[in-house]
Parts: sequence; C-alpha cells; structure tokens
Amino acid sequence: MTARDITDALSIASSGAEEDIGIASRRTLLRSSLIGAIAFAAYGGAAKASPINPAETVITPSDAITFTPWSGAPPRSGAVATLYGGLDTPGPYLVLMKWYPGYMSAPHSYATDRLSLVLSGTWWVNSGADFDPDRTVPVRAGGFVRRVAHTPHYDGVKRGAEEPAVIALFGMAPVDLTLVDQSKPGWRRV
Repeated sequence: MTARDITDALSIASSGAEEDIGIASRRTLLRSSLIGAIAFAAYGGAAKASPINPAETVITPSDAITFTPWSGAPPRSGAVATLYGGLDTPGPYLVLMKWYPGYMSAPHSYATDRLSLVLSGTWWVNSGADFDPDRTVPVRAGGFVRRVAHTPHYDGVKRGAEEPAVIALFGMAPVDLTLVDQSKPGWRRV
C-alpha cells in the first residue's frame, strides 16, 4: 500500500455530510474502523509486543489474593487483603475489605479521606455519630463512596444478605481510625 492509497482511503472515509459534534453515528464508527484497518495494512503486519517486565508491571491474579480476618473482630465479620502499601505504612494504600452479612462498624472517622468502590455484593452505609442500621443506604457493586476526613460514619452488610460485600479502599496511611464512642466495641452485630 502506498502513501497515495492511504491518502485516497482517508479522503473517502472522511467525506460525507457533517454530523453533530459528540454524537456517534454509524458512519463515524465505520470511518474509524476503516482508518484503523488502513493503518494496520500500511504497517505491514501484526504488532509485536515485547514480553511483560514484572519489575514494571506487577500482576496479582485473583486466585493469589488472600484475605485475612480483621484483628480483634468477631469471627467471620470481616477480612482484608492488602494489594498496595499498607494501612500502617505511610503513603497511599489500596486494600480489599470483605464484609460478611450481619456485621457493621460502629460510628467512626478517619484522619484522611477514604475512597471506596464496591466490587461485589451490597454495602450499607450512613453518616453520623448515631448508629442506626435501619437508616443505612445500599451501595451495590459498581457504586462509589467517598468518606470525608474527620466525619463520622458507619457501614457493613445487613443480616440476611446472600453474599458478603467486597470493597476496594484507597487512601493515605497510616490510617487513624477514631471511634465516636470509645466505651463501645468497634463492631456491631445486626
């Protein structure tokens, strides 16, 4: 394929009536496909990828992620898997938290913001210092929750749920968790 062939094909692909900006159309999609095919043909063959460098791209397969029970919590109430950093190591962290049905945290706050993405199940959340599991709202898989620093909140999974909720949490460590009422346990059976 010559440069002239590519120019002619691009001219054909880009001709036609003007379309509204921001609206994908069949013609736009066909044009994009044609341009990609032309670029591929001009290259002369399949792209060759270099082997992955494990020093540059670290992959942890899902079956290698291990959850450990929360320290000091009731059995089968929750577990954590650290993917990056650590909750006690200064700097950013990414952990997975698994909440089992029937358990919620007592109202607490953190010294820094915490970003949460529900990966599976339904996580029940609320803000405020007064624990009231009936006033929590469901956050289903794919939902995002931002916990603002120094604001009390509580969360967990209601009794009777069919599965635990798994939450990906990102924040800055060390995590400084402060219970609203230090005289009560940090976990509640609901």
